[in-house]
Amino acid sequence: MPDQPSDTPPDVITSIDVPWPFGRSQGKVRESFSLPRGRRLLVATDRLSAFDVVLAAIPHKGQVLNELSAFWFEATRALFPNHLLEVPDPNVSLVWECRPLPVEVIVRGYITGVTRTSLWTLYASGERLVYGYRLPEGLRKNDRLPEPLITPTTKAGPGQHDERLTPAEVVERGLVDAPTWEAVCAAALALFREGQRRAAEAGYILVDTKYEFGRAPDGTVLLIDELHTPDSSRFWRAEDWEEAQRQGREPEPYDKEFVRLWYVRQGYAGDGPPPLLPDSIVREMAKRYIALYEGLTGRPFHPAPAPAQARIARILERFLDEHR
Repeated sequence: MPDQPSDTPPDVITSIDVPWPFGRSQGKVRESFSLPRGRRLLVATDRLSAFDVVLAAIPHKGQVLNELSAFWFEATRALFPNHLLEVPDPNVSLVWECRPLPVEVIVRGYITGVTRTSLWTLYASGERLVYGYRLPEGLRKNDRLPEPLITPTTKAGPGQHDERLTPAEVVERGLVDAPTWEAVCAAALALFREGQRRAAEAGYILVDTKYEFGRAPDGTVLLIDELHTPDSSRFWRAEDWEEAQRQGREPEPYDKEFVRLWYVRQGYAGDGPPPLLPDSIVREMAKRYIALYEGLTGRPFHPAPAPAQARIARILERFLDEHR
């Protein structure tokens, strides 16, 4: 029987339907619930977004993102402080409520990508001065860069696309003050190098990643959102990358690039309604997210109890009860 496009599988989390007396908001992947005393609950759903569009839902994806972020937040806390306070559920994090800085801090270790703002897309179109950096001639797709580059973008609103910036423009345009931006850049490079080191120990390459920072109620700058997940980062298996470069093919992605590439093959790049993912792609995406989690953490993945909606609702109601 031919593979069919996938509607939403029955065991995924696509939304959280809980009455909430405090402020709440919805991002592309996470649902955010404000609490008193400067705290917030973040619920990682199974929604998958790329090209600034929510495209599908992948089983267990939210749990992988939440638990893998928690792993990295604890592992890197000595490098830079972060917003994580507690993980009361596999899909839920209790964090400090921060005011996000208006830029995404993207660090790239390799020249790759298929989106409008990716290094390879810009380089392949003939650009050599990219994000304020002069790139040499003769680079091939997926080559390692001489050193990691910080390539910031604006944070797009719903239905909009990120705008690329040079590091200097972040300060020149008044998006972030100079001392804060200097500290953020230093933190991003330190976090990236530590992420690359730990990934290499597990046989993976941390190719590039996105960091977000925000100000806590006391003014402290914290690392927020997520950290070194297959949604915010690109990962390859080290051995496969080496063989792929010799053969002139693409390395197998262990992140949402796997889905991006499928959409590119269908001729979709973010404009108009997206085609539905086949079941085989949904299953394989879930498999790769779990494999990456287990490889990076050294822990087996245990799916959270179902039904997820009722389980998460109980967690949220518990926090509400504490503030009634």
